[in-house]
Amino acid sequence: MTITIKNAADIEGMRVAGRLTSEVLDMLVEHVKPGVTTDQLDKICHDYIVYEQKAIPAPLNYAPNGYKPYPKSICASINHQVCHGIPNDRPLKNGDIVNLDITVIKDGWHGDSSRMFIVGEGSIAAKRLCAITYEAMWKGIQKVKPGARLGDIGHAIQTFAENQGFSIVREFCGHGIGRGFHEEPQVMHYGRPGTMEELVPGMVFTIEPMINAGRREIKELGDGWTIVTKDRSLSAQWEHTVAVTETGYEILTTSAGCPPPPAFITA
Repeated sequence: MTITIKNAADIEGMRVAGRLTSEVLDMLVEHVKPGVTTDQLDKICHDYIVYEQKAIPAPLNYAPNGYKPYPKSICASINHQVCHGIPNDRPLKNGDIVNLDITVIKDGWHGDSSRMFIVGEGSIAAKRLCAITYEAMWKGIQKVKPGARLGDIGHAIQTFAENQGFSIVREFCGHGIGRGFHEEPQVMHYGRPGTMEELVPGMVFTIEPMINAGRREIKELGDGWTIVTKDRSLSAQWEHTVAVTETGYEILTTSAGCPPPPAFITA
């Protein structure tokens, strides 16, 4: 495995791409409401990224080995969809939860982030799942520092989520990122402390736990991309791009409208 270590100039380029990514999510807040389709959200994002930010939406026509090209500029995963949901013409309805996953390429660097949006008035259970998933991501981020190991991140996320009665999707993980959309290392959201690669300054990767209200088993739909929970239980995901610094971590996907860290981080 070759993990690309980023220098100060590389990190600065990734900060820009990360901020643009987060600003797309900020911009979406006013658009996510009952009656809007994810196709409409996709077009809003595409035009904003291309014409306002003068950047590139990374998912559009992305085709890793064994996959047909992804047909849209964002991923939109609703309710029991875990990840890689393809935007379509179905209107969002009151109570839906939707993960919007944005990746922007600016000057060759990738920024990758996703947020949960609750459409209209969500149920107590849906709100709790989204909130716990957000905290789980931060439990993982909190472990990032030189000398820690990737297994420490996964263990922190897994134990927190499972103690809340939820399950962790294991087939998909965080990933290194930089000039490539998906680089080494793979960042599991479960695991044992003290295992896997040691973190060193200049490593950049995403932490993006997918957490299910029911069982962890998933399946792929016939479109070749969309992943859903087998038991049709709700699934949530949050994602940040994180750099390992000399003293800890830096979140690269931040912006003015970014949700604040949970209290256990700010304390």
